[in-house]
Amino acid sequence: MIHFDRTNKRFHLHAHESSYVLQIVQGYPLHLYWGRKLSALRGSAGPLFVQRSFAPYADPKHPEFSLATLPLEYPAYGNGDYRHPAYQVQLENGSTVSDLRYAGHRIYQGKKKLSGLPAAYAEDNQEAQSLDILLKDDIDGLQATLTYTVFRDFNTITRSVRFTNGGTAPIRLLRGLSASVDFRDGRFDLLSFYGSHNNERNISRHPLSKEMQVIESSRGASSPQHDPFFALLRKRADEDHGDVFGFSLVYSGNFSAQIETDPYRTVRASIGINPFDFSWKLEPGESFQTPEVVMVYSDRGLGGMSRTYNRFYRTHLARGQYRDQERPVLINNWEATYFKLNEKKLLAIAAEAQKLGIELFVLDDGWFGRRDNDKSSLGDWTVDRRKLPHGLGWLSDRIHDLGLKFGLWFEPEMVSPDSDLYRAHPDWCLHVPDRPRTLSRNQLVLDLSRADVRNYLVQSLSSVLRAANINYVKWDMNRHMTEIGSERLPADRQRETAHRYMLGLYELIETLTARFPDILFESCSSGGGRFDPGMLYYMPQTWTSDNTDAVCRLKIQYGTSMLYPAIAMGAHVSAVPNHQIGRVISLDMRGHVAMSGNFGYELDLTKLTDDEKKTVGKQIAFYKSIRPLIQFGDFYRIESPFEGNTAAWCFVSSDKSEAVGFFFEILADPARPLLTFHFKGLDPDATYENAATGDAIGGDELMYGGLTVPAGRGDFRSAIWRFRKKQGKRQDDR
Repeated sequence: MIHFDRTNKRFHLHAHESSYVLQIVQGYPLHLYWGRKLSALRGSAGPLFVQRSFAPYADPKHPEFSLATLPLEYPAYGNGDYRHPAYQVQLENGSTVSDLRYAGHRIYQGKKKLSGLPAAYAEDNQEAQSLDILLKDDIDGLQATLTYTVFRDFNTITRSVRFTNGGTAPIRLLRGLSASVDFRDGRFDLLSFYGSHNNERNISRHPLSKEMQVIESSRGASSPQHDPFFALLRKRADEDHGDVFGFSLVYSGNFSAQIETDPYRTVRASIGINPFDFSWKLEPGESFQTPEVVMVYSDRGLGGMSRTYNRFYRTHLARGQYRDQERPVLINNWEATYFKLNEKKLLAIAAEAQKLGIELFVLDDGWFGRRDNDKSSLGDWTVDRRKLPHGLGWLSDRIHDLGLKFGLWFEPEMVSPDSDLYRAHPDWCLHVPDRPRTLSRNQLVLDLSRADVRNYLVQSLSSVLRAANINYVKWDMNRHMTEIGSERLPADRQRETAHRYMLGLYELIETLTARFPDILFESCSSGGGRFDPGMLYYMPQTWTSDNTDAVCRLKIQYGTSMLYPAIAMGAHVSAVPNHQIGRVISLDMRGHVAMSGNFGYELDLTKLTDDEKKTVGKQIAFYKSIRPLIQFGDFYRIESPFEGNTAAWCFVSSDKSEAVGFFFEILADPARPLLTFHFKGLDPDATYENAATGDAIGGDELMYGGLTVPAGRGDFRSAIWRFRKKQGKRQDDR
C-alpha cells in the first residue's frame, strides 16, 4: 500500500481507490498528488520550480527553488514561505525560525496508537500500512515525525505529527498542526458546519475566497459553533458526483482549520490544535503528540465521502462491545419531569415504557445532591434521598424487574459553587488568580489537568456505578471554558492548560469505560456541542441536539450525517408543543425523523392517549424490525432540507438486499407539485418487494423512475417505504 521510489525519493500511498504522493526534494517533503488511484506517478505532475517576483531563495544559483512557491508537506515559519505554517517554535534565544529537513523514514504494517489521544485503529496489521518520515533541525535539535497511515479497504489516510526536543535547551512549541496539504490550484468550494446550541451542524458551502478562511473553536471544546471538519469540493461536485477532499480532526478541544489561497491561486489547507492561546514547553528529550486527522478522498461526491467516514468511524474509531451491537430503544425522563422527579413518577413512566416495547429507561438530571434546579450540587455524586428514598440500587432493580435496562445521567466535568465539593476544594476549578470566576449555567469547569481531580471523579463515579445495576451512562458537559488556568501549572506552562484538560478528560473516560466495559456510554454537550470523532472513540454514540423538534432535526441530522453514522446519533420523539421552539408536529413525522438515528423517546408516556400509545407501540415495533438496517446500513441523502420544503434519505444494507426510504414534507403547499421519491444505492438488476403492499419493482425503476409521494392535507407530513430484494432472476419487459 506504500511504495518508496529510492531513486526519486518519492512516496506513493495507495488507499482503497485513491493515491497520495509526496517527494523529498533538497530535504523538504513536497506534496505532489492526492486523488483517484494511480498505478504510478512518474513525473507528469512533479514539483514545479518557478521563479516568482520577489520570492526569497536561499541558494543564489537556484532562485527558482523558493519555499514561498513550493507545495510543502509540512511547512515551517521564517525561511521564506510567507504562507501560514503548519508549525512554529520559539527557541531559548527568543527566535522563532526553524528548518526541519528529511532525516529518514520507516514503512511498517499496521498502525500505532497515539500517546494519550484518541485515534483510528487497524484491527489487524494487514488492513493498514504506515509511514513515519523523520525531520530534523540540526541547529536547534528539534525533530518531527510525520506519520501517515493508509487503509486497504477505505479511501482514508490518517496523519499526525510527533515533536521531540533532541537538543540541549528548552523549546517552546507555539503552533503544531496535525496536517497541511498544498493543492496546485484553487478551483474549490469550501464546505463546513456552523451553528449554536439547539441549531447544530448547519451546512455552509461557498467558493474559496482570495484570502485566509478560518474555521475554529477557542471555547475549550469542539463546540456547536463549528465542527473540527471541512471539505474542499471541486466546482461541479454534488451529492453523487465529483471530487471531494475531507479533513476531520479526531480531537474534542480547541481547534483551527485554515484554508489559504495565495496570490498564484494555489491553496494550503491545514488543521490541528488552535494555536490561539496555546504553547507547549518541551524540555530536552520531551515529546508532544498532535491529534490525528482523518483525510478522505471521494470521486463520488459528498455522498461517497460521507459513507466512507460513516463506515470508517463506526468500525475503526468507535470501540468496545457496543460497537457492533444494536442499540436499545430508550425513554429519557428529562422532558417529562425535569428536576421534579420521584420514585413513583419514574416507575409509572417505566411501566408504560415496558408495555410499549421500550428497552432502556434513562434517569436524567436531578437525582443527586440537592439538585432542585441547575444552581447546585454538580460534583456531589450522592443520591438525593428526598427524591429517591430507597436509593439508586432499589430503583434500578425495580426497573430491571419490569424488563428494562437502567441508565443514568452525569455531568462529571463540572462543579456548582453551591456544592460540598466546591466548598471543600475551591481550587479544583479552572481559574486565574485574582480574577472573578465567570459562571455559565450556574457552574464552573473542574480542572481535569489535575490528577487529584481526576482521581476524585474516578472514585465518586465508580462508587455510583457499582451501587446499582447500571447499563447506560449519559455523559453531559454543559458549558465552555473561561479563565483557562490551572493552579497546579507554573507560569510558563499556563497556556498548556486547555490541551492538558483534554488529555485529562481522555484519561478519565478511558479509565471509566475500561473499568465498566458492560456500560453503554453516550456523550452529550448541551446536545451536540461536542459531537466529534475524539469523543466517538470513547463513547460510541452522542446526543445529537437538545432540540428535539422534528423539523429542526431534519437539518441537524442531515448535516451530522456528512461525517457520523446513524448509529452514533441519538434521536428522540418528544412532546408537542415542542419544549424548545413550541411547534406542533404529527406523531408520525416525529417518529420517522427519530427513527433515522438511534431511536428513543423523551416525554411523559403516562400522559399519552390510548391512540397515541398504539402509534408509539407500532413505531417501536417497526423500528426494531429495521434497526439493523438503520444502525449498520449505508446512508444516502436524497433531498436536502437546507434547499426547500422537502427532505428525503434512505438506508440500504451493505449487500443491497434491503432498503428503507424516508420522505418529509414540511409545509402544506396550495399549488403542490407532483413529488417523487428516488431510492439510491440499490442493485439496479434486482427486483425488490414492497414490504407493505407486496408489489415487485426493479431496483433500476425505484432509483430512476421513483415512487410517487402520496398527497395529503396539512403541514408536517412524512412517508416511509421498505423494500426487500426478491430471490431469483428478474423477469424484464419483453
